[in-house]
Amino acid sequence: MTRRPPLARDNAQATLWKQASRRSFLRLTAAGLGSVALGAMMDPQLLGASNSGRWRGVVQPTHFPAQAKRVIWLTMAGGPSHLETFDYKPVLAEMHGKPMPESMTKGQQLAQLQGAKLVCFGPQLKFKKFDTGVEICELFEQTAAVADELCFVRSMTTEAINHDPAHMFMNTGSQIAGRPSMGAWVVYGLGAESEDLPGFVVLTSLGRGGQNQPIAARQWSAGFLPTRFQGVALRGRGDPVLYLSNPPGVSRRQQEDVVLAANAINAGHDKVVDDPEIATRIAQYEMAFQMQASVPDLMDSSAEPQHIFDLYGCQAGDGSFAANCLLARRLAERGVRFIQLYHKDWDHHGGVKNGVELKAQEIDRACAGLIRDLKQRDMLRDTLVVWAGEFGRSPMSQGSDGRDHHNKGFTIWLAGGGIQGGLNYGATDELGYAAVENETNVHDLHATMLHLLGIDHNRFTFKFQGLDARLSGVEGAQVLRDILA
Repeated sequence: MTRRPPLARDNAQATLWKQASRRSFLRLTAAGLGSVALGAMMDPQLLGASNSGRWRGVVQPTHFPAQAKRVIWLTMAGGPSHLETFDYKPVLAEMHGKPMPESMTKGQQLAQLQGAKLVCFGPQLKFKKFDTGVEICELFEQTAAVADELCFVRSMTTEAINHDPAHMFMNTGSQIAGRPSMGAWVVYGLGAESEDLPGFVVLTSLGRGGQNQPIAARQWSAGFLPTRFQGVALRGRGDPVLYLSNPPGVSRRQQEDVVLAANAINAGHDKVVDDPEIATRIAQYEMAFQMQASVPDLMDSSAEPQHIFDLYGCQAGDGSFAANCLLARRLAERGVRFIQLYHKDWDHHGGVKNGVELKAQEIDRACAGLIRDLKQRDMLRDTLVVWAGEFGRSPMSQGSDGRDHHNKGFTIWLAGGGIQGGLNYGATDELGYAAVENETNVHDLHATMLHLLGIDHNRFTFKFQGLDARLSGVEGAQVLRDILA
């Protein structure tokens, strides 16, 4: 066996020692800075409450000037009917009770109506042309009043036709679980602005109709990105985060000792296994400790003036969608980059008329209040607000008074953050079945969102399983330039 000369062997060992020392130095320095950050929470004078642990993003500087700094995404979980909300179809009303034209539906993907007799089901609620010029369901009076700030995209499409894969596709650009959510992508790209709150926060609420579709935590997962970028779900009632409060008899100083000890153990283990997830764990422990101080004040909106509660139509901490909209504004003020609200109970296979009436009561004032509140604080110009479900509802009836899932044409709206207000973009056919003008898919929406944030979606990738993965997919997404201000 050939032996290396002693000098070569010594040189190799010296090189390895230097590399190991350099890695150890970086790890120990990181752990030390984390300790300083924790100490700063106890003593704000220490390094001005150090910002050493804040993630600053991989797209620095941005690819081009950003028009939006943050996103508030309003998810109407269950699939709102465009035909009872924002897409008026008088011809469908005339066709009510008649067979759906086979030329439209033959060979098409349907959900629960596959193989059933397809009958046209006219709009169940009245539409009105408001003073702002928008023609939408008359129940959405407050939304109509802020229509000059909104862009209605009436030609939205998606690939999925059942709830969970459709949520996955809308959130991640893929129906396959395990991909990063859009909030995780945005924080990975642009970093966090807040020192003591996560970059990506999720709030959920349940309506009064009782259609409690489950929402899985994988919808705000970091997927194959480091787990520090996953969304943090805050609760509207009780402790905002489980176990956020210290147990009885445990002081903040004692809690700090626990966090420091855990991080020291994790740092020691990281020296041995060199696992990036351990660094994430250390950062998350530090963030959790900071959140113990910041989140209770954030969630306590009782100091807001009464006219703000009236604007949104809520009371402090009532757990409603309206209260979550107010919390979204408070989160945006405090530097949270991506805020996603889920409001359940839009799955109207039956009782679509009564269901949408309830939803309008729950969301109309709140959505308009959020737009007005952001604008009066000069935040709407750099906050992108998106209102969307995972799909729409069919123009064919399901049972006597419901609509099935539908993915070939539905409506969403956007506002602020570089979006042209007072605009109707795209259209579905005269029955509201399929997009026929400016057909838009989820990848286009994601590409447009990233563009407004200053990111070129084609250049924004992460190497996964040997491929350059993108939020906007690889199918050739297009930025919707016609809706940009």
